Amino acid sequence: MSKIYLDGKWVGRDEAKVSVFDHGLLYGDGVFEGIRVYDGRIFKLQEHMERLYASAKNILLSIPLPLEEFERIVVESVRVNNLKDAYIRVVVTRGYGDLGLDMRKCKKPTIVVIADHIDLFPAQVYEQGMKLITSSLRRTPHDVLSPSIKSLNYLNNILARAEAARANAHEAILLNKEGYVAECSGDNIFFLRKGTVYTPPLWAGILHGITRQTVIDLLKITLKMPVKEDVFTVFDLYGAQEVFITGTGAEIVGIVEIDGRKIGNGKPGRLTRDLEKLYRQVASTTGVPVYENAIAGR
Repeated sequence: MSKIYLDGKWVGRDEAKVSVFDHGLLYGDGVFEGIRVYDGRIFKLQEHMERLYASAKNILLSIPLPLEEFERIVVESVRVNNLKDAYIRVVVTRGYGDLGLDMRKCKKPTIVVIADHIDLFPAQVYEQGMKLITSSLRRTPHDVLSPSIKSLNYLNNILARAEAARANAHEAILLNKEGYVAECSGDNIFFLRKGTVYTPPLWAGILHGITRQTVIDLLKITLKMPVKEDVFTVFDLYGAQEVFITGTGAEIVGIVEIDGRKIGNGKPGRLTRDLEKLYRQVASTTGVPVYENAIAGR
């Protein structure tokens, strides 16, 4: 049976419970991270944990653990479950309070770390590509709630994904309030045209994706390709040679159709497939080792 970290204790799945008065449940008042483990190594652990602490700071939530101690708990979550390839969900909520909105009533944050297997998409999705639609919703703007905060308030994303499901598509593109492409419901988005790769800038209303940044680095440093972070419309995607999305769970997936329009030749492009291989190679050979003695003092 899997073991889950809950407020200082390792408990079984059936014992991993939080109060119905927890503000994470009542109001989506908290932050989270999703982290991948490849071949016994936790990929981009420091970057994910730094983003977690930044998200918490932005919602005035003080995490009662030093960053390095929290990182050790995350590593331990993989080790105690004897996992080699896994997905880790780290959650910090405002904690137990009352039915009111006053965060001062929540005296102690709730901390949860879950390490388990993940099977987000079957292999055929990577081979055959995904279908997207453009959501009728707009990405939550900066002046409402910054998309840079990875909060438990995910309803904007969930409703967009629900639109995709109703249209028999895999994902939905969210535009910002100006009508430019922001991101998908759970992924960042890129497209290729005439030797240059384009992706929305952070100020367009997107999460600072860690996989996104890894892909940008692979493109610039390893493949020596120009990357332009600029605003664009969904019509730019329709005419692209290749479109692909990136995310911790999805990794890199080619897009073959958007709003019923075929992208490129209707198959994941060569650049996309090359990036998939490069990404998995980097992810499986770098990162924090779980089972080596070198991490004991980390």
